[in-house]
Amino acid sequence: MAQNQLKKLLGVGFGIAVTIGGTIGTGILRKPGPITQDIGDPTLIIAVWLAVGLYALAGSLSVMELGTMLPKAGAWYVYTRRAFGDYAGFVIGISSWLGSVSAMAFGAAVMSEYTSLLFPSLETYQKFVAIGILAAFVAFHSVGVMLASRAQEVMSLLKAVGLLAFVIVCFTVSPEKSASPSVSDIRPLAEGGVWLGILAALQSIFYTYDGWHTAAYFTEEDVNPSRNLPRSMITGVLLIIGIYVLVNLALLYVLPVSTLAGSKLAAADAIQYLFGPGSAQVVTFLLMISIMGIINAQIMFNPRVIFAMGRDGLFFPFVTHVNAGGTPTYATALTAIASVLMILTNTYGKLSDIATFFFVLCYASGFASLIRLRKSEPELPRPVRAWGYPFSTWTLLIMSLAFLIGVVIGDFSSSLYAIAFIAISYPIYLTIRQRG
Repeated sequence: MAQNQLKKLLGVGFGIAVTIGGTIGTGILRKPGPITQDIGDPTLIIAVWLAVGLYALAGSLSVMELGTMLPKAGAWYVYTRRAFGDYAGFVIGISSWLGSVSAMAFGAAVMSEYTSLLFPSLETYQKFVAIGILAAFVAFHSVGVMLASRAQEVMSLLKAVGLLAFVIVCFTVSPEKSASPSVSDIRPLAEGGVWLGILAALQSIFYTYDGWHTAAYFTEEDVNPSRNLPRSMITGVLLIIGIYVLVNLALLYVLPVSTLAGSKLAAADAIQYLFGPGSAQVVTFLLMISIMGIINAQIMFNPRVIFAMGRDGLFFPFVTHVNAGGTPTYATALTAIASVLMILTNTYGKLSDIATFFFVLCYASGFASLIRLRKSEPELPRPVRAWGYPFSTWTLLIMSLAFLIGVVIGDFSSSLYAIAFIAISYPIYLTIRQRG
């Protein structure tokens, strides 16, 4: 029997796990090299990672008010629609969904690459492996939310423990001749200029931090969202900031800045430096666990966006089906199919390049929604209030908008894809409304 009601099965442990699992992916192991190339100065590198972390922490303090005030599946979509109407909600919902679909396709493709490193015979079948990975996750999630949530908790724990073990190894097993950066080793700031280098680094770091808000997608399924969402978000974000900063400090301790700047997979290079050739496979294994955790989180939260849209008549109604285990089955399958299409057409790479634009657009919409709802619906119950409002929320909104403008100016060709989507979104919205 078809149903369209999600089940209240989740708690604070899952909230922390999905925050960590939905945020920490391949970025922390792959991005430090390009970020070092962009910035060059170790102190500034750590400062930028910390700055985006504080943005995420401050953002979570605003999202907690929205999530506990409107405890419905869909997060940014729900807040924007309530504050600014159906069309604005549609644009943000689809932006959020597309950004995460491309990220999920990218994650599956990267996991297939690493699978071929462990099993070279699979190298010519990478696309099929990536599609198989997504199909396996869909089948797994069809069992139900409880199994998927337990898997998320286990994978997030393994991921956090693995990264902390990496940090400990870097600081305790360093060779006698240290490769930590000296003053003479510090590279000048990016050749394109200080601000261009920082902007490029910020794009990478924002992408790496995206997911700090993931627990907000599950408030409808939380047994006590007013109590659990604040605990989940604050604990999860603080753990993420700590892990990211420690991993960067460990990499800077082990590898010369000039080496780190040219590294495509810095963690593997660090382990290989410490233990010799062949040892980097340990990092490959850690990467695979990390990717599995983030795909598991994405295939849980992203279908809930179109599920919520379908329930409100802003997406095709068939996505509102929920199975006996509490999984929005058809929304999950459609999300995976969209990722598969991106893999088959090789479009996920370009879309993942502009995913940061979509993500920060969603952040900005959330902060703007909070400001709007404080004025338009002051009577709404607010179990948790944003810390430092209005200064904190206005500051986050201005920072988000400034970043979006910077991205458009700094990478106009890529940003055109995002701008084009927004331009054609209205006729798509009208078509779906008529068919829904």
